[in-house]
Amino acid sequence: MREFRETLYPHWGQFFSIDEVLFEQKTDHQHLIIFHNKEFGRVMALDGIIQTTEHDEFIYHEMLAHVPIFAHGSTRRVLIVGGGDGGMLREVLRHNVVEHVTQVEIDQQVIDMCKRYLPNHSQGAFDDGRVNIVIDDGVEYVNNSDDTFDVIISDSTDPIGPGEALYTSRFYSGCRRCLREGGVLVTQNGCTFGQLHEVITTAERLQPLFTDYTFYAAAIPTYIGGIMAFAWATNDSSLRQTSIDVLKERFLNSGITTRYYTPDVHQAAFALPQYVIEAIK
Repeated sequence: MREFRETLYPHWGQFFSIDEVLFEQKTDHQHLIIFHNKEFGRVMALDGIIQTTEHDEFIYHEMLAHVPIFAHGSTRRVLIVGGGDGGMLREVLRHNVVEHVTQVEIDQQVIDMCKRYLPNHSQGAFDDGRVNIVIDDGVEYVNNSDDTFDVIISDSTDPIGPGEALYTSRFYSGCRRCLREGGVLVTQNGCTFGQLHEVITTAERLQPLFTDYTFYAAAIPTYIGGIMAFAWATNDSSLRQTSIDVLKERFLNSGITTRYYTPDVHQAAFALPQYVIEAIK
């Protein structure tokens, strides 16, 4: 039986048995493979690194979408950078208060193949009338667009290949200029144990731009190396202090049902282990 061995770490890693290859191709930007695995369902990998699976994607997408939106409380406009599989778009659009979403994805082929082979991720989200899909480099978009947003979500790959630019000071400063007053930026930031250097460099790059920056976390089986960190950056420090009662009220009023996110998980996610706290001081 064919195996997929992830190449993210040079000295340790994980493998997936491949029951069936559904799609495999070198796109204009990266090597893309979508295959079926008995344990995780359909799996997508880019350039040798697992990006998403059917069975645990809900944890990642719920935490990166719902935490900033429920904390903000009046999100109308959202920017998603990356996220070509459509899972983030699906979760953002579940918020009826959201009036417009711009999604900037560098690779049209990722969207096309995920709509075909990972339809449960997007669940028709790409066809929602509130959505504007832009095929462009995310860094260039945030540094040149005149649009502004309440919430910006960077659903990027690891800082290897096309995704590397989405971890730079130029990208973060571009996001800062696109945020409305009281807005918040959240980003995928790797697993804290195996990729702690990414957490450190992100903190260093966010510090000159935002008055309130930190990380929150969730454990996602597919992403090995400890808890996954999500960067949080805003100039409104009250957002991170949103009370549990307010979060519960907003969650209840939204009518959204979740499989991982709860208001209690939301608050607890900002409690970081000591080795991460020391690293970002």
